[in-house]
Amino acid sequence: MIANCATCGEKEKMMRLTLAIAVLVFEVGHVWATNTWDDAYDTSNIEVTMVYFVPSDRVPLSDWRQRLDYYRKRIEQFHAREFQGQSKLTTVVLPEPFISGLSTKQLREGDANQIYFRTLNEVDQRLKFAPSTTEAKQEREAFPILLVMSEINWRPLDDFFRVKSTEDGFVFEGNYNGGQHFPGAASGGARAMYNPERGIGWGLVSADGWRVPYRGSDCVVYHEGCGHTVGLPHPEPGNGSVMSMGQYRGWINESWLDKDQKSRLGWAPQEGTAEVQLDLFSTFRALPSPLVPQPGEPVRLNLDFPQDAEVKSLRVQLQTSVTGPWVEVPQRWQGAVPQFARLGEFDRPTPVSYRVHATLMNGATEELWGYFQVRADAEQPPMPVPSAGMALDLMTTQGEERGTDQQRMPEREIDLLAMVSRNRSKEGEDEKDAVWSVGDWARSDNTLTSPKQFGARLQLPYSPPREYRLTVVLEPLDDPNGLLLGNVVGGNQFACLFGYRTPNGYASAIENIDGRNVGNETTVRGSVFTRGQISQLVVTVQETGVSMMVDGRRLINWRGNAERLSLSDYWATPEKQSMFLGAYDCRYRFHRVPLEPLAGVGQRLGR
Repeated sequence: MIANCATCGEKEKMMRLTLAIAVLVFEVGHVWATNTWDDAYDTSNIEVTMVYFVPSDRVPLSDWRQRLDYYRKRIEQFHAREFQGQSKLTTVVLPEPFISGLSTKQLREGDANQIYFRTLNEVDQRLKFAPSTTEAKQEREAFPILLVMSEINWRPLDDFFRVKSTEDGFVFEGNYNGGQHFPGAASGGARAMYNPERGIGWGLVSADGWRVPYRGSDCVVYHEGCGHTVGLPHPEPGNGSVMSMGQYRGWINESWLDKDQKSRLGWAPQEGTAEVQLDLFSTFRALPSPLVPQPGEPVRLNLDFPQDAEVKSLRVQLQTSVTGPWVEVPQRWQGAVPQFARLGEFDRPTPVSYRVHATLMNGATEELWGYFQVRADAEQPPMPVPSAGMALDLMTTQGEERGTDQQRMPEREIDLLAMVSRNRSKEGEDEKDAVWSVGDWARSDNTLTSPKQFGARLQLPYSPPREYRLTVVLEPLDDPNGLLLGNVVGGNQFACLFGYRTPNGYASAIENIDGRNVGNETTVRGSVFTRGQISQLVVTVQETGVSMMVDGRRLINWRGNAERLSLSDYWATPEKQSMFLGAYDCRYRFHRVPLEPLAGVGQRLGR
């Protein structure tokens, strides 16, 4: 019996040894691989191409490279800390400013989405960014992200004073909480997306998100440039993480990525002590005291360092104009670490940017940028004095920014894409809550994809208001061909046709007009879409006319009586007062289909 037990013991030892060897071989040979949110692409290596984007009528900041390098280092350190080496983020800064072929006014035509697509499309095409052929994808050594740091906001805003110009003068616009400034002005317009078809990410950080270093600006750069671009969503419920409310709470070192989100990307927690450099990154803070100083009041920065740190050097600089010089303020202290840094006094109300660079005896270095305002009254922000050197944004005439159809900020939107049921009826069926369609339209997550067939269409369960603006964000998955947006005005159903392929080239038109389709008075020639490239369409329907825009470019602007509009039998739908989507011999992926009422009230159908 004892021998037998000994034999069992030996077998158990051998099994344990075999298992241990197997685990060791796995750990030595295995490289932790993280992925995009949909598991489609490897993100164990990520390369962010950071571009400083300047409209043709602007002058680049003299210190733009220092600013981009600051954000580059911040997001790289945050990513290293959060993913513990399982995903490596490398940022490459384009060595020269990217000077746009468009002016500020041209870039701003339309809404915030349009300036996003117009900006990213221009940079992407000129740089020939990340070719998406099968061979090119296979040769990639890192997941590519294009991150554009724009010199402008979607709407005029002096991001240093944080004011916009109105008919009543300058008005403060920004996120201001508890005496502290955070990014988040309504005029900003930062955007990002993950493109699974091309296997890339696109991010745009507007001027409000980076030019002036508010506390939390580095959160914006990561949120748009490294979060949404790999598919990370906002966590629900919201919290203080970088993909949620982090930018409104503090610097990125004070934020985090939720464990469940990281795990969804393939990350696995590892035990271990943080590197000395990352320890300094996580701990270092430099907050002004008082938070809202008055003129003539001494101001200092309260500093936080890691426990047992010893500071070798501390460099402090400040700036009272985003285009002005950085003034160095010498520092002296006693002991291993300074408890604060002196900034001095300010003789008048003014915004102030500051940057602090610390070097420890162990060789670790860290830099932190921040911003505050000196105010005579805590409730009254300093205002810029109109001068020749004042920001170009605030010199724009009111007429250029007001009163035009495409410039008005939406007050409310109706999500037509969300109305599309997952269980659709086929042609001829009559389910009350289903959506009628011709062809097999596929819904995945928050997108809708049309089939590749002639005359494919899907009826939207919505009858629009008297006047409205329809926005459609889409991408052609095949060589582009006709895309139709079915509309209704004055009780008449009609279609806006984009990019129909004819023997004489591509044609776009409003149809029908006086019974005529392509070839009528609205017909324009020229290609509209590029395969695999996202575009934004804007159709504005009014009782006096219809306009069509593509990526901010006005394609058609027809004025006439709504009674002249009609729809051919070929594109007919059962409900004559409903809107619809149509596609001709091309698959289109629809990302967003919001409608903004301009006059009257729309109605949900089928319920």
